[in-house]
Amino acid sequence: MVQKHYVEGYNAFLEFFKTFDSQGQKVHVLFSSTPGPDGDTFCTYCKRAWPVIDEELEKSDPQSHFVKVAVGDKPTWKDPECGFRKDPKTKVRVLPTIVRWGGPQRLEGEQCDKADLVNMLFNDDDD
Repeated sequence: MVQKHYVEGYNAFLEFFKTFDSQGQKVHVLFSSTPGPDGDTFCTYCKRAWPVIDEELEKSDPQSHFVKVAVGDKPTWKDPECGFRKDPKTKVRVLPTIVRWGGPQRLEGEQCDKADLVNMLFNDDDD
């Protein structure tokens, strides 16, 4: 089964990747809105993408990692100084965004609720 990790906020994200060792396995990172106390989110695309991503994770390489990163609430995300927007390693411009960590593979916004695209990102090899 895919090893799942959850990180909330930019500083926690930085700390996580300081010590994280994937042992050569694929790593996918989902940058998404932070759900409120009621479990709801300000991000419509995130809400639509979450079930698709969860379903496709079940079909993905069991020897891989999936890191769900909650970027914050709407004011945090909309701040032009948001670390996720400014960090050259993340370059997150739209939510949700899924990346193959360390590679060019990336899905953004509405692409993240397309099962075929998510499956391809999770399962295609780098070559």
